[in-house]
Amino acid sequence: MKLIVTGGAGFIGSNFIRYILARHPRYSIRNLDKLTYSGNLYTLRDVEKNRRYTFLRGDVCDRHKVQEAMRGVDAVVHFAAESHVDRSILDSTAFVKTNVLGTQCLLDAARHAGVKRFVLVSTDEVYGSAPSGEKFTEECLLAPNSPYAASKTGADLLARAYFRTYGFPVIITRCTNNYGPYQYPEKFIPLIVTRALQGQNIPVYGDGLQVRDWIHVTDHCAGLDAALHQGRDGEIYNLGAGNEWPNLEIARRILQLVGKPDSLLTYVQDRPGHDRRYALNSDKACRELNWAPKIALNDGLKQTVDWYLSNSEWIRRVTARVYRSYYRQQYERRDSTLAKVLNRGGKK
Repeated sequence: MKLIVTGGAGFIGSNFIRYILARHPRYSIRNLDKLTYSGNLYTLRDVEKNRRYTFLRGDVCDRHKVQEAMRGVDAVVHFAAESHVDRSILDSTAFVKTNVLGTQCLLDAARHAGVKRFVLVSTDEVYGSAPSGEKFTEECLLAPNSPYAASKTGADLLARAYFRTYGFPVIITRCTNNYGPYQYPEKFIPLIVTRALQGQNIPVYGDGLQVRDWIHVTDHCAGLDAALHQGRDGEIYNLGAGNEWPNLEIARRILQLVGKPDSLLTYVQDRPGHDRRYALNSDKACRELNWAPKIALNDGLKQTVDWYLSNSEWIRRVTARVYRSYYRQQYERRDSTLAKVLNRGGKK
């Protein structure tokens, strides 16, 4: 099988490329990536000489480039997206362009090229915030609360429409929060690890009690592999791990693993429109794809922290000037009465 993986120089995409190359020895992969701030070919240095792997630099919104890349391809796994909620709040323009128009461009090119399977990698954030005690199924209402989530919802609906209108073989997967090696340090877990290693303050939004379901990226890749090969055309599959924990608890666990004190935690003004809880019902994926997450959270967190401890050169390369500038803009200027009270140990 010949695959196109879009956004393969990013966190989940690069892990998926390794996963497929290791488990499917007859498959070849074309990695189509624009190499924005969060994409880095250094992340794929261990596979760049593999004869079954090819890198193509290009924007998913570039119709000519996408059409060229699509020739002779059997399937597409579409990761490429602007994905950081905070950046979408600062400016949503790139999110609408890449996540909506880029997906449309890929769908058009893949349909005309006769691609046999198109997997759109989406997010649980399209459902919005989950009520206490409830988990979202694939039939639940879409109610995105951030510009990022809204742009991913637009992509999902386009994919659904291409299946309903053209019969194009699209599958949508929606996953919970990923963690693992090669994740860009602006995201929650690597942000904690990298700053804790340097003894720097770690920003915590609001009261830190927002609940997320954490899945190791390898388990996510296994779910995507199963969807690619066993999923039904036109279907949606939730991929969750059942590891629901408040952000504050995850931060404290990581600080314990790196041997740093909780005093590094610094409460900052909450994110606008911040979803309180994400939770997915993954019964459909378990039943139809014969998939289930295997990596326990404690084991996965330790593996992840150990990877960052052993890969200081990777951290150095990706935390360049553009990252440091963004961090100052996003966190160091944020302050509020809530932050001051919580930092003194008071209550909301």
